[in-house]
Amino acid sequence: MRSRRVAERLLLAGLLTLGAACGSRLPESDFTARPATATAPGTAPVRIGIIASTTSPVGGDAFAGPGEGAAAYFAALNARGGLDGRPVEVHTCDDGGSGVGNNACVHELVDEKKVFALVATTALDYAGAPLVSRAGVPDIGGQPIGTAYDTYPHLYGIYGSDAPRDGRAPGRDGTLYAGTEVYRWFRLHRGARTAAVVSYNQAASASYARLLTRGLAAEGYRVAQEQVDFALPNFGAVAADLKARGTDVVFDALDSHGNARLCAAMDRAGVRVTAKVTNVQNWHDAVREEYADAPHCRNALWVTGSSRNHADASHPAVAAFRAAMLPRLHGRPLSQWQLEGWAAAMWFTDAARSCRGDLTRPCVERFLNRAEPYTAAGLLLPVSFRPAARPPRTHRACLSVARWQDAHGWTGQGGEMTANCLDVPLLPHRP
Repeated sequence: MRSRRVAERLLLAGLLTLGAACGSRLPESDFTARPATATAPGTAPVRIGIIASTTSPVGGDAFAGPGEGAAAYFAALNARGGLDGRPVEVHTCDDGGSGVGNNACVHELVDEKKVFALVATTALDYAGAPLVSRAGVPDIGGQPIGTAYDTYPHLYGIYGSDAPRDGRAPGRDGTLYAGTEVYRWFRLHRGARTAAVVSYNQAASASYARLLTRGLAAEGYRVAQEQVDFALPNFGAVAADLKARGTDVVFDALDSHGNARLCAAMDRAGVRVTAKVTNVQNWHDAVREEYADAPHCRNALWVTGSSRNHADASHPAVAAFRAAMLPRLHGRPLSQWQLEGWAAAMWFTDAARSCRGDLTRPCVERFLNRAEPYTAAGLLLPVSFRPAARPPRTHRACLSVARWQDAHGWTGQGGEMTANCLDVPLLPHRP
């Protein structure tokens, strides 16, 4: 599952960097967690850094979620007395979505602020990753928007990695692997047999579309490939073709704005599909607003991921997240990325506590590299960083699946995510 998430983030990075310009650092955002007054005076704070492309080319909210979730966790931790009696002091840096800005953030946080670790990094262009790795600073629970978390030691992405991570090339000699579990799940559970893949005539989009098409074909789908012009996309023509073909399920290699426009065109054309499959970045509670012109399509939105549905308030760990997060949002939407940022902060905290008062980076990394997978109290599917002996050909993948319904919001599908599992092939691809 992790390998497919990386492929999605590579697509995102490729699409968004088309409009990216060299950014600059901005002041710390208002979701910074401050030390708690309840902590005993005189105890040294544990300094944590959060890098987020908050003002990236796609707008202010696109990359804010993980950092917001992590800051909420640390604020709640400080309110309970901190980390073994020490306050957690969070320093944030907005890299503007550029490599120049990212390097500047790394220097500020690592060299100037002397942070102990980075948590929930969400960088459009993680140009500073080699600097973080060389400094030996643990980067815990970052979103893999690119290949850094499959390349460098000391970097621990939120979905884990079985690659060598020796700093030389992503994956194994530049090859990553993506499973077919999502396609098989919709074939087995929704009876889907025909699929369409919609992409832009742009390199990153077209590359990801080819990966989607390979995976769907490997699972026995009849696949139609639809491509639109990046500058002037004719989604109406795509929708008409989807209707003519009687397509069951639609996957796409588009950005969020393109997704909404495609859905609107499908509604206008009267296209009714079994599922319009989106990605984790779009797993948030603003669906009704973003897809306001597409009531039928938005109620066919499905998402798959590697973390527990943020709307599942019946789960204790999700309930704790929601109780801490909702008051901080002031009416803004709750999202899956916020939950994953919360899980990243929990991961660091559990690793730090394993040191039993002797907090060192090697101790924290021993926890991260242990044989036992980590789940963040059930928020994540089991995550590990144990390198595989050889390139895998198959894997057992579990899925968190949800669909949007106007009357209920995001509702879980397929039962408990740790039991919603499939044995599937892994397809090699080069980023």
